[in-house]
Amino acid sequence: MRNSNRRIVLAERPVGMPDETTFRLEENPIPEPGPGEILMRADWLSLDPYMRGRMIDTPSYVPPVQIGEVMVGATVGEVIKSNNPAFKEGDWVEGRFGWQDFGIGGPADMRKIDTGDLPKSLALGTLGMPGNTAYFGLLDVGEARVGDTVVVSAASGAVGAVVGQIAKASGCHVVGIAGSQEKIDYVTKELGFDACINYKDCADTNALTKALNDACPDGIDVFFDNVGGWVFDAVLPLINIRARVVICGMISQYNLTAPEMAPRTTRHFLVKRAKMQGLIVFDFESRYPESLERLTRWVKNGDIKYKEDITTGLENAPAGFTRLMEGKNFGKAVVKITSD
Repeated sequence: MRNSNRRIVLAERPVGMPDETTFRLEENPIPEPGPGEILMRADWLSLDPYMRGRMIDTPSYVPPVQIGEVMVGATVGEVIKSNNPAFKEGDWVEGRFGWQDFGIGGPADMRKIDTGDLPKSLALGTLGMPGNTAYFGLLDVGEARVGDTVVVSAASGAVGAVVGQIAKASGCHVVGIAGSQEKIDYVTKELGFDACINYKDCADTNALTKALNDACPDGIDVFFDNVGGWVFDAVLPLINIRARVVICGMISQYNLTAPEMAPRTTRHFLVKRAKMQGLIVFDFESRYPESLERLTRWVKNGDIKYKEDITTGLENAPAGFTRLMEGKNFGKAVVKITSD
């Protein structure tokens, strides 16, 4: 076991894409748990698009990371010291301890995980926050039902891939939007999507709208958006009456240095009597046992498949995050912290 705690902190607020000057690697003594606390050694770290928003000092649903603070993020690891009877050494837990080797907290800060024969890293993906996001975003916010046409952007990503598979299991016609032929082949041939459009092959918004129209001859009932921008604009002309648009993420906008000009699209919501709703998964926290039980069963049965994009070494987390922001990851982005 390491004899120090490496921490990656926010060194400065980035303008545009984060780079090597955005983060700083520090080493500190391993912290000691106090009364009622647990010390865990992190084995896996999750990398997620929401982290880019936490680098900006603007009001949001959670406070921003302050300069010099550890970058936020969920980790999975092993309890190595416990002053709480609810946890014992050797337990595996998931908690939001950030980009560092060790984390300290109480029972409210972590949950025990038991993935059985499945990789423990899945507690950061399909069997964690991204899986919960897909489940509640599609079924509760999107109100997907049998016979609906569901379109999901960033279709091969940690959330989008699960959204599409749940939609197929729910009896929907599923169309993805992705950025490479490899990703298109994955979601159609392995995950069972009915179709997937490569937005990079489309010269403009109109071309993407036409490609989607060909794949969605009956219009679009649910749009699960992880991207925003011109991809979002291309979908709206095709929404059906009383369609549901789920705003999960806007990764195309996170690194812009100035607001992007876009068409006025609200007319489509008026004419189609559609609704658009933002999705914050923590609103459903009390129901996580429901979603995790079903997701675990689906994964074990092979009804939901998963793919991980693994970066090795905590020191390489910034590079892995940049790959994620550039859309170069393929699957759920995670960092393998320990070598054992």
